[in-house]
Amino acid sequence: MQQRYDVVIVGGGAAGLSGALALGRARRSVLVIDAGEPRNAPASHVHNYLGRESTPPGELLTIGRGEAAGYGAEFVEGRVASAEKLPEQGFRVVTEDGRTVEARRLLVTTGLVDELPPVPGLAARWGREVLHCPYCHGHEVADRPIGVLATGPLAVHQALMWRQWSDDVTLFLHTGPEPTEEEYEQLAARGVAVVDGEVTGLEVADDRFTGVTLASGRVVPREALVVQARFVARSAVLESLGLKPVAQEMGGAVIGSYIPTDPTGATEVPGVWAAGNVTRLTEQVIGAAASGLMAAGAVNGDLTVEETRLAVAARRG
Repeated sequence: MQQRYDVVIVGGGAAGLSGALALGRARRSVLVIDAGEPRNAPASHVHNYLGRESTPPGELLTIGRGEAAGYGAEFVEGRVASAEKLPEQGFRVVTEDGRTVEARRLLVTTGLVDELPPVPGLAARWGREVLHCPYCHGHEVADRPIGVLATGPLAVHQALMWRQWSDDVTLFLHTGPEPTEEEYEQLAARGVAVVDGEVTGLEVADDRFTGVTLASGRVVPREALVVQARFVARSAVLESLGLKPVAQEMGGAVIGSYIPTDPTGATEVPGVWAAGNVTRLTEQVIGAAASGLMAAGAVNGDLTVEETRLAVAARRG
């Protein structure tokens, strides 16, 4: 790896590649370090991305890499273990295999990890028939029997939301709280069935999800199952710089943790920006790409201010 870059980007998903593209076009030296573990790898297609609707996730990343590389961005495979602020100026980034590289600025786009409820079989079907986002997957399972697995207070809202895509929605109370009388009325009004009992497993036949098994032994046929994953930001690199993740709440439930930034992606550590799901838990792919562009513009502007200050000092000297 080159000794020093204008910007090192940690993470090569939509946010990181968007930032690399913009910074490359701004004639900055850019290195992207990526572990090759995109969050949406289990999904077959990306949705709601204008101009790229239904593009396979891997194909979108390949296209993005090629575009960024065309403007001079460099790529290296690896996982960043930590980063540190240098005494003089800039940052040192260390990979898990011991490689080091320096940068004037950092853009961290490491994304998040989906922590699934502890039900056997969920992980194997994640991104296929086990889903969480109706805007990402609702159209693909429209008019099919859909189950919603309750693990927290958002479950009723989820069931009512998914009712938009199917008139056959069942809420499995599982380990979630008992709905209130008002919520039971809402569910009944929308024709959402409610099933008591804990879900202990998934039924699969011919590599297709076919239903859920309850603790009683009863099997309820379903073709899709909605879960509330916990969104945990991949924040280790940012934490090594002294930044701390904070909890995010929605509907009275903690849905995960993220690293706070300002609207441009700037963190509390000068010279460090973050973009994508590491700082915006509910962002979809197109939003992550937009946040990477926003952060890249702010990074370039910050470098320009520094270069101008140094040029003025040199002229005066």
